[in-house]
Amino acid sequence: MGEEAGEEAGEEAGSGMDMQEAAERSDAMLDAVLEAIDPEVRWAHGPTTTRACGVTRRRTVMTVVSAERRQTFLDRAETFWRKNDYRIKAVNKDEKFPAVYAVTKNGFGVSVSFRGEGQAFLEADSPCVRESDVAAPASEPNGPAYEDVYPLPRPNVRSDFWSGAEG
Repeated sequence: MGEEAGEEAGEEAGSGMDMQEAAERSDAMLDAVLEAIDPEVRWAHGPTTTRACGVTRRRTVMTVVSAERRQTFLDRAETFWRKNDYRIKAVNKDEKFPAVYAVTKNGFGVSVSFRGEGQAFLEADSPCVRESDVAAPASEPNGPAYEDVYPLPRPNVRSDFWSGAEG
C-alpha cells in the first residue's frame, strides 16, 4: 500500500520519463479508451497543455451523445479502465455534467466528462516528469482534425446509437 501511495504522488511514476514520453503515453491511453467505446464515436484532438512538471492531453468527442446515453458512455470507459487495472478515483453522477476519474498505477490521471451541450471530453494528466518539448499528438483523429481551431465546435456528428432521436 505504501508503494502505491508513492506512485500516486508521482514520486517514482515519472522517473526517467520526459514530457514528450509522458504525452505519448497519455495519447496511447486516450486512444485505447476511445477504441473500447463501442459503437465508435468521432473525436478530435483538444489542446495540449504543460504545467510545471507534467503534461495534459485531450480528446474532444464530436459525436452527439444524447442525455439518455451519457451514462452508457461513461460506463464503457469505466469498465475499460477497471479491466486494465486503473483505480477509479471518483464518479460524478450529476445529471447534466457526469464524469468518471481514474488513475493508473504509475500516476497518470484520466477522465471522461460531459460539459456544455452534452459534449464529452477525455483528458490524461501525467505525473511529474522531466521538462522537454512536446510535439503534437501522432494519432490521427477519426474525423476532421480542426487544426488551429479553438475552441472546437460542439458535437456535430449523428450516431444511430449515441445520438438518439433528439435534435
